[in-house]
Amino acid sequence: MKFSALLTDSIRQSEIPLRFEPGAEEAVARPVIEMLKAWVAAHDPEAASVEFEYGQKALVVRLLQELGDEVELPVEGE
Repeated sequence: MKFSALLTDSIRQSEIPLRFEPGAEEAVARPVIEMLKAWVAAHDPEAASVEFEYGQKALVVRLLQELGDEVELPVEGE
C-alpha cells in the first residue's frame, strides 16, 4: 500500500463527512504529505559520522520514499 492511499483512506473514513467533488480526499491529503516530507527531511543529519546518524539518515531516506509513494508501506495484514 502506498502512503498516499493510506492517508486518503483515513480521510475517507473520518468522522467528519467529506462532501466534495471526486478527488477531494487527495486534495486534502496533498498538503499533509508535503508537511510530513518537510518535517522528516528536517531530521536528516547533514553529514553522518557515527552509526546512529547513518541509521537516522537511512530511516529519513526510507520515510521520504514512502511519503513520495516510491515504495510500498510495510503494512501488516495485506
